[in-house]
Amino acid sequence: MPEQAFRFIPAETAREGTMKVWSPLLVPREAIEAEIERLAEVPAGQGGRRSSVIVHPESTAPGLGLSPGVDVTINVLKPGEETEPVRHNSNQVEFCLRGEGEVRAGDRQISVSKWSAWNIPSMKVYSHRNNGKDLFVRLTYSNAPMLEKLGIHHIERGVAYSDLRGGNSPATTNAPAKYTRESAPDFVITEAGARVRGYEFLTDIEVVENHMIHWPWEKVSEHLSMTYGDNKRNIMLLYNPATERRNGTTHSFFATLASTAPGTPPRKPGRGHKHSSVAINYHYKGFGSSVVDGQEFHWRAGDLMLSAPAWSEHAHYPGPEGHGILTIQDHPLQIGMESLIWQERMDGPILTLGSEKGQTGYVGPRQEGA
Repeated sequence: MPEQAFRFIPAETAREGTMKVWSPLLVPREAIEAEIERLAEVPAGQGGRRSSVIVHPESTAPGLGLSPGVDVTINVLKPGEETEPVRHNSNQVEFCLRGEGEVRAGDRQISVSKWSAWNIPSMKVYSHRNNGKDLFVRLTYSNAPMLEKLGIHHIERGVAYSDLRGGNSPATTNAPAKYTRESAPDFVITEAGARVRGYEFLTDIEVVENHMIHWPWEKVSEHLSMTYGDNKRNIMLLYNPATERRNGTTHSFFATLASTAPGTPPRKPGRGHKHSSVAINYHYKGFGSSVVDGQEFHWRAGDLMLSAPAWSEHAHYPGPEGHGILTIQDHPLQIGMESLIWQERMDGPILTLGSEKGQTGYVGPRQEGA
């Protein structure tokens, strides 16, 4: 037998069931602001972009990012600048930190300003334009690191909006029209639900339309607590109906906006909660602290933090003047993989969210409903 390139190893060695948790990381406001100014001064890069990816010290190529499967990019455009259209199979959530601009993705265009959020779906041709007088600054959260680790991150640069192939227009074929999902064989095998289906079900998948959606700050903020005692919620999900039961902003991430009003009584110190999804917090107002696996971090407006590396116990404590946080988690992705485990109380059960009855009675992290 010729020499083998493969090998056999004991299964218990290959799958030990351990979790390698990255260290929490705080990126201070001063560092972010300095990088914004640097990007504004240097010549624009490929496609007219001025961008920097924030890389965690434990991250390794391929797939550099702030967590194993998520990157965060600082993007800057000077007044009048516009990026070259591009598309790729990673999806994105964006959040405006400063200025204003126009974003085009597929057949939709929106005008955005400070603290507005929006999504850019996979394989939609998109571009950005600064139509204001100040710098247009945004954070972009993407699942590119995960795709790069898998070797499947596809990027097309310089593509025209008129060139709407693939995810933007129906495919054509010379095959007879009878070979579609609707006419394919589909047989019941057992009463328990087993079926066999034709190949058409794999390639002619039912489409759930997914477009760019805009969550303007002035409208979202109406539903967040801004005054103590206003009976509004402290945290709200930016929901994209295309994600259906996965309750995401994109198919990979949910974005939530949190707010507590000045004068809100402080949370009592105590145990945190944990989940297999990673959480990244951008603090857009106020100050406070977080305890992550026993380490305490003090944050303030403008700081970005890998605040909950996967399966790390964490708790957050806003300061007396209130706070505001954008949180990004890869929660929808993990629901799709049936890997999202969640423990709201450290003395409570570990639940597989989406696959069994979930955690009830809470209106926020570690916050029971009245």
